[in-house]
Amino acid sequence: MSNWPGNLIRKTPVTPAGPFQNGAASGVWSLAEAAYWTKQGLWPIAGNAAPRGLFGGGFAWSTFTSFNSIDYITITSTGNATDFGDLTLARRQLTSCSSSVRGLFAGGYTTTNVNTIDYVTIQTAGNATTFGALSTTTNSNYDGACSSQTRGVFAGIGTYTNILEYVTIATTGNTTLFGSLSIGARSGVSGCASPTRGVFGGGSAAGTQNVLDYITIASTGNATDFGDLIAASAYSGCCSNSTRGLWAGTSAGSSANANVIQYLTIATLGNSLDFGDLVAGNSTLAGCASSTRGVFGGGTVTGPASTQVIQYVTIDTTGNTTNFGNLSAATFAQTSGCSNAHGGLT
Repeated sequence: MSNWPGNLIRKTPVTPAGPFQNGAASGVWSLAEAAYWTKQGLWPIAGNAAPRGLFGGGFAWSTFTSFNSIDYITITSTGNATDFGDLTLARRQLTSCSSSVRGLFAGGYTTTNVNTIDYVTIQTAGNATTFGALSTTTNSNYDGACSSQTRGVFAGIGTYTNILEYVTIATTGNTTLFGSLSIGARSGVSGCASPTRGVFGGGSAAGTQNVLDYITIASTGNATDFGDLIAASAYSGCCSNSTRGLWAGTSAGSSANANVIQYLTIATLGNSLDFGDLVAGNSTLAGCASSTRGVFGGGTVTGPASTQVIQYVTIDTTGNTTNFGNLSAATFAQTSGCSNAHGGLT
């Protein structure tokens, strides 16, 4: 069997671009060639969508301007983000979660706090549509979120509260009470998930917190203590595959830990461990992930100033981030991220 389409000898061999449905495999191929590249994991498969990350909303410190823009990236590649569409209203300090089909953007701040939840279809670029609302507009910003394929859970809803609320992602409607975080009312919590378990960590209330809580996403009830972050963190970027959760960066007020990345094993209990460092100290950045790669976008750096930098790590290893590219000119600090391939999806 040759490695050229149609068993034709060509000056430049043709290799299929990958297993995703939009992967290029130009030419006429024999069945044997298709079978060969399928075994190599490089043959395009219908319905196998490329892992896509979205970053929505944001803020520019230089102008104190909030944005309604949504950017997207293909997580398996590198390069600058591309315009996806717009949120229903410009805002910052929002949170996000997703299924493999839909991305939800919730809460945030414009000139006042908002409780709006928007949704988009992740593989189809376009403007967001109203989904429903969080239970309150009172300080519904800097909330945390995690999700499975069916359910999204939001943490810290309201003015420094411990409230947990949830929605069914495939439908539309307002949130329903889930339970409470285990310890203390706080803002700036970050969350991630496996298909069964959600973990919320850090936050701010009378100082930056190191507490980790967990829930079983398919049930309702109060969160249970998981362990501690080794570096107290708030307003961190968070993402996960089905095994590991990562917390990246912390609030500007904790400059000693501003570039720290921590990780934990979601199925076990215990304290986080050191993973590596961000390429630049960051807080209020957003995270999204595929099964192999964690990506962090935007954030606040010393000044304070906004950054467009996107950086990534391989989740199952440890080490510092690598540059991915840049967000658009209208997406900076206090943005929020989600993907169609994160660890909460089966």
